[in-house]
Amino acid sequence: MNNDLLKSHAKSFYWASFFLSKKKYSKCSALYSFCRTLDDIADSSDELKIKKINFEKFKNDFINKKFDNLIVKAMWKVMDDVNISKKIVFDLFDGVETDLNENVRIKTKKDLLVYSYRVAGTVGLMMSKILKVDNKEALKGAIDLGIAMQLTNIARDVVEDKKRNREYIDYNFITIKKTIDNAEIFYEKSFVAISGIPIKSRFSVIIARRVYKKIGDYILKEKNIENYSKAGKIYVPIIGKIIETILSIGDFFRLIFIKNINYSHEVNHSVIREEINLDERI
Repeated sequence: MNNDLLKSHAKSFYWASFFLSKKKYSKCSALYSFCRTLDDIADSSDELKIKKINFEKFKNDFINKKFDNLIVKAMWKVMDDVNISKKIVFDLFDGVETDLNENVRIKTKKDLLVYSYRVAGTVGLMMSKILKVDNKEALKGAIDLGIAMQLTNIARDVVEDKKRNREYIDYNFITIKKTIDNAEIFYEKSFVAISGIPIKSRFSVIIARRVYKKIGDYILKEKNIENYSKAGKIYVPIIGKIIETILSIGDFFRLIFIKNINYSHEVNHSVIREEINLDERI
C-alpha cells in the first residue's frame, strides 16, 4: 500500500500519525487510500458521466471483492482484521455519491449533518475500530469528531467548492463563521470520548483533533470573504502544529482522570438517526 498518499494529501493527519504504532499506521494508511480514491473520483476534472462510471466500478470492485484492485484488497483486510461493518462503508459510498451531480446544494442543517456523517463520521468510526475502541459512547464521539473535521473542511473549501458547483453552505463569511462555530460544538463534545481510546493510541487522536480544530482559527483571521477568497487553501503551519502538539500533552493528562464516558449529544445524533440507524454501525 502506498503510504505516500497519507503523507502528501493529509498533512494534519500525517503529523498526528507519527504517534501511532507501525501496525496501526499501516491500517490507517489503507483506510485513507480507500477514502482518497473515492474523493479523487468525485473531485476529478472528468465529465460527470465518466466520474459515475469510475465510481460504480470502484464500488462494484469493493462489493465483489475484486482483489486485483489492491486498494480494495487492503481495505477488506482492514475490515476483516478489526471488524468494520460493511454498512459504514456503504454510508461512505452514499456520501460520495452525493457529490456526483452537476450541481450540489445542501439546504438544511439536517442534510449537512447527514452528509458530514456519511463522508467523515464514517471515517471516524472506522479509525476507532482500527484503534481498538469498543466503548459505544466513545464510538459516538468518534462520529462527532469526524463531523467536526468535515464541517471544518466545508468552511475551508468554500471557494474551491463554488468552482465545482458545490454549495454545502452559503458563500459568505457569516455562514463560514457559523459553520466553524458549529464544528466547535462537535469538537468539544468529542473530547471526553477520546478517553475511550486505548492509551497507546490516544495521543495521536488528541493531536489530530487540536490541529484540525486550529484550522478554523486561521480561517477566521481572514475576517471577510474577499480576503478569504484570495488566501488559498488554509493549513496549520509547522510551528502551529508544534504548539498544538505541546498543548496536547495537557489534554492527554486531563483525559487520564476521566473514568466514565457519559456521552450526551443526542440532539444532533437524533437528526442523523432520522436517516441512518447508528446503533447498527457502532
